[in-house]
Amino acid sequence: MNEKNGEPNNNKELYALLHISPEASDEEIRRAYRQWAQVYHPDKCQSPLMKEIATENFQRVCEAYEILTDEKKRMIYDIYGMEGLNSGLELGPKLNKVEEIKEELERLKRQMEQEKVAAHFQPSGSILANLSWPDFVDGDGIMRGMVMASEVQTQISKHTSLAIGGNLAVNSNAGGGATTAILRHNLSPVSSVELMGSIGLQSLLGMQSSRQLSVHSTAIMGVTMSLRDGSINLSNTWSRQLSETTNGNIHLSLGVESSIGVGWRKKDENMSASGGIKIGTSSFGATAHYTHFFSAKSHGRIAGTVGSGALALEIGGGRKVSKSSTVRMLYSIGIQGLIWKFELHRGGQKLVVPILLSNHLNPVFATGAFIIPVSLYFTLKNFVFKPYYRRREKQKGLDKFEKTRGQVKEARTAAKKAQQLLKNVADRKRNKQLEMGGLVIVKAIYGNIKARHNKSEQETKEEEEEDEVASQIIDVTVPLNFLVNDSGQLKLHKGVKKSGIMGFCDPCPGQVKHLCVEYTHRGTRYEVTVDDYAELLIPDQSHKVV
Repeated sequence: MNEKNGEPNNNKELYALLHISPEASDEEIRRAYRQWAQVYHPDKCQSPLMKEIATENFQRVCEAYEILTDEKKRMIYDIYGMEGLNSGLELGPKLNKVEEIKEELERLKRQMEQEKVAAHFQPSGSILANLSWPDFVDGDGIMRGMVMASEVQTQISKHTSLAIGGNLAVNSNAGGGATTAILRHNLSPVSSVELMGSIGLQSLLGMQSSRQLSVHSTAIMGVTMSLRDGSINLSNTWSRQLSETTNGNIHLSLGVESSIGVGWRKKDENMSASGGIKIGTSSFGATAHYTHFFSAKSHGRIAGTVGSGALALEIGGGRKVSKSSTVRMLYSIGIQGLIWKFELHRGGQKLVVPILLSNHLNPVFATGAFIIPVSLYFTLKNFVFKPYYRRREKQKGLDKFEKTRGQVKEARTAAKKAQQLLKNVADRKRNKQLEMGGLVIVKAIYGNIKARHNKSEQETKEEEEEDEVASQIIDVTVPLNFLVNDSGQLKLHKGVKKSGIMGFCDPCPGQVKHLCVEYTHRGTRYEVTVDDYAELLIPDQSHKVV
């Protein structure tokens, strides 16, 4: 069910082992089992070594058959793979239906996630440091002000959580702070209530409740009271999912500063956009932003703000520098002046450093303030960062390769042993197809084909002779000739990882793998390359070598 790195669910190795589709019927599973059991039955081998190889593979075939012919075990395997079968879940009389098994597994998964959350605090925080170049030039110091905020959230019980936070703001010679506590309790799967208290610059008491009105709609109502002047503020927010990627909301606030606002947000794999309009008793404002994701690591952003006392255009971009860290640089031009803004996001922490460059909108200065950092970014990206990350990724790959070398070597040995038992039948099928002018697999390799293509033929040959593990490919000509049926066709099923096929193995864990096949049919030469999970049906005229 889970997808990782763009790969489909890989809980299909048992299907690959029996060479059947994930949708195969019980009869198809039994037929495949009988075929493979005949090939690998230990009694058919005379040599002690071959008998040992046959016994090992025969046990794998029997295990696959036992799991896939049991409705309950097959359902668990399809959802969670072998990990689900080995998790200790009892398949007793209480779990008679497929739906019940699935529900129980989901319950156990939720319980584990809740226990994990309950055992850890969830901290978050931000630091905003305002810098000013004009003030620094005038001798008044570069720091204009600073705002710090921090919050820690913990799960008290299954339905209750507590968040405690504080903030501190300093501007010139003035400053202030506040401490806030929020207690949240889930009344039901669709409703919750929050109690809030704040002491400091803004001393407040408040309560907020939320409820899911329908599958696509949610309503939030809140009330706060100031402990300084006793003023009360009421707020209502209605949000609705307009489509799979778009949400809209309406916010109404009644109090000292009453206002009404309308907003929307859209997000998909390639972009994120939002906008909103807010009209109050003494102010109004409108904001919009658009972010485009160029890749999984980099994005560009443009935003605009207009309203009473605000008019600005912001443009910039960011890049993910590690698994949990992102850096961003933005350029802002508006009535407040020209501003560079640097941001660092790491986990739940955020550092924002706006630098005021000029209070005046000089066209030449504004153009230079935009062009200089952009040019510097692309120069550093192409000549410093890219070479560095390439070296780092290459080193990571080498480190991972060294860690998995032993496993790959064992897997290769097992695959070669399986091929030894397939070879006699594969040779007979190949000779028969040659006589008929049918399908003959001339050469088939599986693994990191791209890495092989980047090297010369001589380099590849020398590497394979020196260290077959380092070649990142495995020859699978024998098992594919074995899988050719009597009609002279070969079919590999869609959605099944090919490393699970008998006689195959994974020669390069973590790398993108392909299967490259050269074959002849009726005297004509064909060649095809498919990815790890793609269906392969040969012969096919589109594979013909021109």
